[in-house]
Amino acid sequence: MSSNSFAYSEQSGGGEATELGQEATSTISPSGAFGLFSSDLKKNEDLKQMLESNKDSAKLDAMKRIVGMIAKGKNASELFPAVVKNVASKNIEIKKLVYVYLVRYAEEQQDLALLSISTFQRALKDPNQLIRASALRVLSSIRVPIIVPIMMLAIKEASADLSPYVRKNAAHAIQKLYSLDPEQKEMLIEVIEKLLKDKSTLVAGSVVMAFEEVCPDRIDLIHKNYRKLCNLLVDVEEWGQVVIIHMLTRYARTQFVSPWKEEDCLEDDEKNFYDSDDDQKEKTDKRKKSYTMDPDHRLLIRNTKPLLQSRNAAVVMAVAQLYWHISPKSEVGIISKSLVRLLRSNREVQYIVLQNIATMSIQRKGMFEPYLKSFYVRSTDPTMIKTLKLEILTNLANEANISTLLREFQTYVKSQDKEFAAATIQTIGRCATNISEVTDTCLNGLVCLLSNRDEIVVAESVVVIKKLLQMQPAQHGEIIKHMAKLLDSITVPVARASILWLIGENCERVPKIAPDVLRKMAKGFTSEDDLVKLQILNLGAKLYLTNSKQTKLLTQYILNLGKYDQNYDIRDRTRFIRQLIVPNEKSGALSKYAKKIFLAQKPAPLLESPFKDRDHFQLGTLSHTLNTKATGYLELSNWPEVAPDPSVRNVEVIELAKEWTPAGKAKKENPAKKFYSESEEEEDSSDSSSDSDSESGSASGEQEEEGDSSDDSSEDSSSEHKSDSESASEVGNKRTAKRNSKSKRKRDSEDGENENEKSKTSDSSNADSSSIEESSSDSESESESESESESRKVTKEKENKTKQNINPLTKDVSLLDLDDFNPVSTPVALPTPALSPSLIADLEGLNLSTTSSVITKEVRLKTSEEKSRKTFKDYNPHIMVSTPVFVPVKTHVLLHRMSGKGLAAHYFFPRQPCIFGDKMVSVQITLNNTTDRKIENIHIGGKRLPVGMQMHVFNTIESLEPEGSITVSMGIDFCDSTQTASFQLCTKDDCFNVNIQPPVGELLLPVAMSEKDFKKEQGMLTGMNETSTVIIAAPQNFTPSVILQKVVNVANVGVVPSGQDHIHRFAAKTVHSGSLMLVTVELKEGSTAQLIINTEKTVIGSVLLRELKPVLSQG
Repeated sequence: MSSNSFAYSEQSGGGEATELGQEATSTISPSGAFGLFSSDLKKNEDLKQMLESNKDSAKLDAMKRIVGMIAKGKNASELFPAVVKNVASKNIEIKKLVYVYLVRYAEEQQDLALLSISTFQRALKDPNQLIRASALRVLSSIRVPIIVPIMMLAIKEASADLSPYVRKNAAHAIQKLYSLDPEQKEMLIEVIEKLLKDKSTLVAGSVVMAFEEVCPDRIDLIHKNYRKLCNLLVDVEEWGQVVIIHMLTRYARTQFVSPWKEEDCLEDDEKNFYDSDDDQKEKTDKRKKSYTMDPDHRLLIRNTKPLLQSRNAAVVMAVAQLYWHISPKSEVGIISKSLVRLLRSNREVQYIVLQNIATMSIQRKGMFEPYLKSFYVRSTDPTMIKTLKLEILTNLANEANISTLLREFQTYVKSQDKEFAAATIQTIGRCATNISEVTDTCLNGLVCLLSNRDEIVVAESVVVIKKLLQMQPAQHGEIIKHMAKLLDSITVPVARASILWLIGENCERVPKIAPDVLRKMAKGFTSEDDLVKLQILNLGAKLYLTNSKQTKLLTQYILNLGKYDQNYDIRDRTRFIRQLIVPNEKSGALSKYAKKIFLAQKPAPLLESPFKDRDHFQLGTLSHTLNTKATGYLELSNWPEVAPDPSVRNVEVIELAKEWTPAGKAKKENPAKKFYSESEEEEDSSDSSSDSDSESGSASGEQEEEGDSSDDSSEDSSSEHKSDSESASEVGNKRTAKRNSKSKRKRDSEDGENENEKSKTSDSSNADSSSIEESSSDSESESESESESESRKVTKEKENKTKQNINPLTKDVSLLDLDDFNPVSTPVALPTPALSPSLIADLEGLNLSTTSSVITKEVRLKTSEEKSRKTFKDYNPHIMVSTPVFVPVKTHVLLHRMSGKGLAAHYFFPRQPCIFGDKMVSVQITLNNTTDRKIENIHIGGKRLPVGMQMHVFNTIESLEPEGSITVSMGIDFCDSTQTASFQLCTKDDCFNVNIQPPVGELLLPVAMSEKDFKKEQGMLTGMNETSTVIIAAPQNFTPSVILQKVVNVANVGVVPSGQDHIHRFAAKTVHSGSLMLVTVELKEGSTAQLIINTEKTVIGSVLLRELKPVLSQG
């Protein structure tokens, strides 16, 4: 579809429309006392008058404004009558916009929309595919049961339309009609079955979506189309890929046997001591025979693999879940790298991906262990991401990496984010239970945290220690005593309750402390939280049973207080305990067993991952994210014990094969160049790909496909980087060429024949390139004749033959297509209107050894700025960014404590590559609270940045304690300039205007390069790109160490090794554009030296020169 199909381009006559609008406005201008209200009532009157105008330009302008209102979320429904009158307009642009409006409001204004239904029906026969599709969309948006038969008829006609775009909209309309009238299901299934056979990649995703909505259980409709969908998958649009992959995952679980059986057998395959070798061999043979992967199963796994490199996170996630649910366990590891790559996306994508990784990492730790550091928490991560990363780190923890992780956790505990710090403490507890070697270490660390100033940290530590002590209580009497002392200072109810429970459970181990704790608790019983009161009652009961002499009266006092408590839970518990422990005539038989009931051995709590039970939901679904079954969720079925008949997926292709031969002969006699619309291009490409794939349905074809799996996968991955239209046409070509390659190798062409073949290649490649250009810009044509499509197929087949002859040349070259540099067809095939004659002469003698030189020459034709960037970044791998030689500790005041009402801020440049973006400079800001109160909600407010400048702000700091300090990171893209970045630093109550102005030396990154490369690059940056000055200073200031210290203190540059003692060289590149910055200090006779700077960024170069000169001159 062309880029202007729904673009609202400006038309001539806009001036007239404006005048008309002004006239309309003047006629309805408010007057009198009620002007304020009448203007509000008639605010769209000018648009109505423009729509009723006789001029198309006025109507078009009005429609653009109306669609603009809809795009901004404004209500334009009152204009429906005026807009619907124009539905029969002869102007194609107006008609398009009217249909866009009607799709939005047809459901709300059903009665008015029904009046125009005959117009929509006529539009379904319009010669323009966009109008036909729009009419169908409007018709399906009128949700009135009375027009269901009309909609059904329209969908049936559209499903047979020549345009794939109209057929795609028919698939969308199926879902709307089904939701309006589910009784039409059977007729809709017939249309879906017909559309599933469609060979256009444009239709595939939409029809599978309709299949999933209407009849997801009709797996039999997929059988014949399974291989076609697998092979078209790479070229379908991204959201279509997601739907198809999910559907094929369910399909695979019903049609193939489990690939995991073999591996389970191998894991359990322990040889019995008394088994003979023969018996063992027999068993192994049986297991080997028991499972061989179905070729169709392998086809699906192989064809989805290239999509792991997709730019769309949903596609990568869909492929990952497919591999997880249907591929052999030995192959699942391939998805880990792609999932880790998605962690660089925005926080919403990270959240979903991390949830899925958390589920996977429980069962398959080894998959993500190599990427352990990717799950380390960053200070800029939101809390939800931090807790998920903690979950994954806990799942990945083992004896080998636990020491590293515990060091990492120690840092997290100090975080200002209290919720995250509490989650970290829970994580340490889980690690202690899972890995027995570090249990004591973790316990000691948690005990140390009990002296932390932060109450939340202490409270969480108490809760976790309580769980750990349950596992081995006898060994930790000292810890219990230490925790008893904390009761005076801890106020968090859960922590207090945990301590009381621990003392009650171990009251016999701490006989002196327990009664005293009960005494203190009895004092403040009425003011305690309900949770704490319940544990006080429990403690009293346990002490009454074990040490009644000291605690009898105390317990009775507490029971009396509990008897009249406001909470009925506490009153009930009090009555229950009194009857159980205090003997009287009414006491039942249970009072004999009171001690056994209260002091029974409690099982230790099991600290499990919250993601443990989520694996029964399909990964990547809403149900998995919510951990509950969502509406519309389709469960994955269990693997069948015996595979269903695979022959149901075979497709008969005898007639198609016969049609190819005569068309091919006719084509050889008369090669023709034609232009093709997008629909024809896609139909042809899918023809060739599906034909070749369906031929492989026989047993021998399947074996051949197995053998060529590596070739196919490489083709798929390479085609992924092409445009959609190009890749759609090339998939069929490659496979056709591969199928015919054996017969072509046998022929020995003579010189004359080779010449003819080459000239044909140039013709066919020109025709091909012109058609691809046409298909990339959408054409309006619909008709497609049989002869055109057949000649198109054979043109591609001949092109493949000629390419096969030069295959030894093209196989090893990935950057260049050698057909473009064929000497015979130089004037036609060379896409180089700007090439110089000397370069053409070089290209005519091209062979494999000169590839790199051709690339370099091509690059030098670019503009000067682009040239330096390409030369540095892409073609000089020996020039690499290095670590900074020196990082100055000097800080700059961002906000003074007096101006900031007690909030002080300083910033400095750490001279490290920024984690937020390649073009950003890393800035670290230290915030200090100099007041005696908590400062809350510290964040970045409004930004006033120069054009082009960007800023990545730090996450909101919820609170900063009195005398507290925190350091956060920011990234600022200064666009290689020393302009000031102005923004507001805000707290809960105030906003302060602050500025960051970078020293020019901080806009650079150090570069490591050899002296030879330095001289070479310096030679290319002369003339206007060079600035120099003379420096006069004492000789002792010109020693190598002094010069180095002074230069790196001013600028973030790398040292270049020099073979001459009197010349010192430094190199860097600018952060934003990557332009080289070369600094030379050349010592002259006496006490003078020359400072030279070579760079394309002359402004930065001159500023750096001005800053370096005084520094090098002073003593």
